[in-house]
Amino acid sequence: MKINKKKIINDPVFGFITIQSELIFDLIEHPYFQRLRRIKQLGLSCIVFPGANHTRFEHAIGAVFLMRSAINDLRIKGVDVSEEEAEAVTVAILLHDVGHGPFSHALEYSIVEGLVHEDISVLLMEDLNRQFDGRLSMAIRIFKNEYPKRFLHQLVASQLDVDRLDYLRRDSFFTGVIEGVIGSDRIIRMLNVRNDELVVEAKGIYSIEKFLIARRLMYWQVYLHKTVLSAEFLLVNVLKRAKELSLSGVRLFATPALSVFLENKVTLEQLREGENFLGRPLLSVFASLEDDDVIASIKQWQYEKDPILAYLSSCLINRRLYRIKLQDKEFTDSELTVIRKGISARFQVDDSEMGYFLVHDSITNNAYAAGDNRINILQKDGKICEINEASDINLSGLAHTVRKYFVCYPKELDIR
Repeated sequence: MKINKKKIINDPVFGFITIQSELIFDLIEHPYFQRLRRIKQLGLSCIVFPGANHTRFEHAIGAVFLMRSAINDLRIKGVDVSEEEAEAVTVAILLHDVGHGPFSHALEYSIVEGLVHEDISVLLMEDLNRQFDGRLSMAIRIFKNEYPKRFLHQLVASQLDVDRLDYLRRDSFFTGVIEGVIGSDRIIRMLNVRNDELVVEAKGIYSIEKFLIARRLMYWQVYLHKTVLSAEFLLVNVLKRAKELSLSGVRLFATPALSVFLENKVTLEQLREGENFLGRPLLSVFASLEDDDVIASIKQWQYEKDPILAYLSSCLINRRLYRIKLQDKEFTDSELTVIRKGISARFQVDDSEMGYFLVHDSITNNAYAAGDNRINILQKDGKICEINEASDINLSGLAHTVRKYFVCYPKELDIR
């Protein structure tokens, strides 16, 4: 029986999205991509923003819609993009997040340290390429910036890519933070190509200014919200403690896929070489890890004999998050010493375990980084200049990296 692959998806942000390619349809149907339905786009942000339960799946579909819009508009302006290239760049954006682990970045800082999701995305794309008889080869070259037409890669990954155009609008929509609303339609209409570089026509400059400001505000209000930071670092510490216990021989409840990554020091090379675990390649095991694997395990870890794991897990599951202080200057040694003494007295832990109860670090935010990967404006006279030069407002503050320092510790400590 022939399957109708010209499907329409009703997206709450962009409306009806048509899947125009059979290859795109087949990739969406693949288990590697369907898994993204079960990975939240914003990790634990739903602890602060109850509506932020949208997934990487929805984001990828939205990015596909924006990519097709961008390609269509560029073609109208005479930019040469073949059908094969159009499909390949759409595949690249569809799969750009396929390597994300549960809760997005949490695993990168805990049980698979040193493995970034972009590397795993490439491995999964290469595996899909084998399964699809080489039909993803051009998409992979575009994704890795190895294809001659550089502007195609810029549409996938740059400071003005369709990835950002989707996630700012989508995350704004689901969190209810209206400061993130951007004119993605107008930005796409204003895109053009000169000297194989993506440029924005001069009449779109105000939309770009709004885009950069919205990005800065979304980072402070959503992505780097202090309560979200507290929750995410608590999650990282839960997973670190579970891995430390597992590597020492303690058997913890966990789904089979999660157990593999708790009980082994997994490397990128092992993933690349296809080393077998659970009777299948390690990459396939990773591709079965989802948010629910982690949450189901943490729910049980509340009752483990190890008091540290039990405490951390209970705090996360029951939203007893650590108190967090955020400020513009570093915390002094004397301030940290007071907190350490309080933790030692309350929880009876030594210096080797202090890191599970005291987190002090810094966060940075810069909406725009001028350099090789800059946003270029195409002036009416045909000249090209960088956004900072073209804008009639001072955007230097957006390019400046703002650093803030924070400290997290249990709320049981009466330290103000």
